[in-house]
This record gives sequence, structure tokens and C-alpha cells, in this order.
Amino acid sequence: MDFGVLLGLAYNQFVAELHEHLAEHGFTDLRPTFGYAFKVLAIGPITTSGLAGKLEITPQGAAKTVEEMVAAGYVERVPDPADGRVKMLHLTDAARALMAVAHDFHVDYERRMAAELGEARVATLREALTAVVARSDSPEGLARTLRQL
Repeated sequence: MDFGVLLGLAYNQFVAELHEHLAEHGFTDLRPTFGYAFKVLAIGPITTSGLAGKLEITPQGAAKTVEEMVAAGYVERVPDPADGRVKMLHLTDAARALMAVAHDFHVDYERRMAAELGEARVATLREALTAVVARSDSPEGLARTLRQL
């Protein structure tokens, strides 16, 4: 199997297991783009156009994602104190709870891999993947590395 295909399949399997875990914890209303937006919004409040820029997607695509996240209760629009006409996007408590459950899954997944494959092999895998991601031209490593292709 080609290496890139193997990486893609491994990623898809990881995401499937993550979403199954999140569903078991009551988070069933997720879209593929939410996780990427969560990572940006966790840094701090941002406008919809700012989110579009960080994810390198169209403003229309960001607006659609934001609408879905607002409808699901994960994001709220708050007037900017400096300019009430501008709406800043803030994660809700529900989004932060989801992110905590997701983080726990990530930690546990790596722990289970280490138990199955050995800590040294998982550390080597982490090092190799980190080196691949470091080659990205996206400063935060989010846009091209996390955006759905």
C-alpha cells in the first residue's frame, strides 16, 4: 500500500474512533470541519472572516461552519467591546466540554498504542509525524494540515 494512502487510512480510522467516543459521551451533532474550527477558536475569540483566514477556506465556507456550530450550541457570537458591529466568535461551555472529552481520547489512544506497540515505537512515530507536519507553510499548522482535503 502506498505510504500516503496508509497515512490517510490511519487518520480516517482515528477520526472514526474519536467520533464514536464523542457520541458515547453525548456529542452526536458534529460536522467534519468543527474540530478544525475548535482548534482555532480555542486560541481565542475571532471573527468569522478571521476564522476563514486561519483555516484557509472561503468566507462563505467559514460562515456555513459557524452557522452549524451556533445551531449545535458550540459557538456564540458576542459583540466586540471595541466595535459592537463586529461579532466575535466564542466557544461555549458545551464546546469546551467536548474538547476535554476529545483531549482525553487523544491521550488514551496514544497510551493504548504504546501498550500495544511499545513506547519507543510510538515515540518514533510521533517524532516522524511531527517532522512531516513541521514542513507545512501554515504558521499555526492548522490550515493545510487539519483542513479536509
